[in-house]
Amino acid sequence: MPATATKARAPRAFGLVFGLPMLIWQLAFFAAPLLFLVVMSFWVVVNFRVTPDFSFYNWAKLLSAGYFWDIYFRTCLYGLLAAALASLLAFPCAYFLAFRVSTNTRWLGVFLLITPFFTSYLVRTYTWKIILTGNGMVNAVFGFLGLGPFPMVNNLFGTMVGYLTLVLPLVILLQLFSLAYVDRNLVEAAHNLGCSALRTVFQVIIPSAKIGLVLAAAFAFILAFGDYVGPTLLGGSKPPTLSILILDVVKSGANWPEASVVAVMMAVTLLVVCFAALIFAYGRGGRRA
Repeated sequence: MPATATKARAPRAFGLVFGLPMLIWQLAFFAAPLLFLVVMSFWVVVNFRVTPDFSFYNWAKLLSAGYFWDIYFRTCLYGLLAAALASLLAFPCAYFLAFRVSTNTRWLGVFLLITPFFTSYLVRTYTWKIILTGNGMVNAVFGFLGLGPFPMVNNLFGTMVGYLTLVLPLVILLQLFSLAYVDRNLVEAAHNLGCSALRTVFQVIIPSAKIGLVLAAAFAFILAFGDYVGPTLLGGSKPPTLSILILDVVKSGANWPEASVVAVMMAVTLLVVCFAALIFAYGRGGRRA
């Protein structure tokens, strides 16, 4: 009996040892910075210098300001819109790669989806700005057809292009990996029972891939919610999002404590979204799938 207990404890200790670097990483680069932000949010700025304190002034100032809530809900709305657009645009591509092509073609598609990340997101966003400006390539084509020019930057459309540049390839990959593991026997059974291709997608494939689809959408929201480059370069910073607000607050008097309040609110929002997505994905329907 003692020998059996020793053998049982050995794999457990082995797993703990190899899991320790991940724990240290999370504590050092997530928990500790988040705790520091929470602490700094109670500090004050005196003569343009951050002074350690325990004051609710920054929280009271921001949470009672109408402009903060306008920016907060706008950022949430933009993130939801980006997640919805990315999910809808990604699904046909992921479905095609998962069900309609050979394995070699699928891996080629995965490689092509990874290729954009060989270039900086900032460079890709600048490229879109050049393409979408009034004298850019897209409006040049519209002008040749006798249309336009259409405003495509410094507005919501430009912001969404920036968000999709960031999240769309990742969402396609996450959806693809989820769809690739759908049981083909279920799909064949649905076809044998007379289900059309569209009905099979909605009643068999999407429920079976629910976890991956939900997590892909949540991942898109998380990236879009905290993005600064897209709404700045393509959206024109007007109206601002929370990431832009943080920079504006820091620039105006180096008010790091007030910026910390915004950052903490963003972190709390993302944690709530993450847990909500996990609960929805791994709920009763997710367990059946």
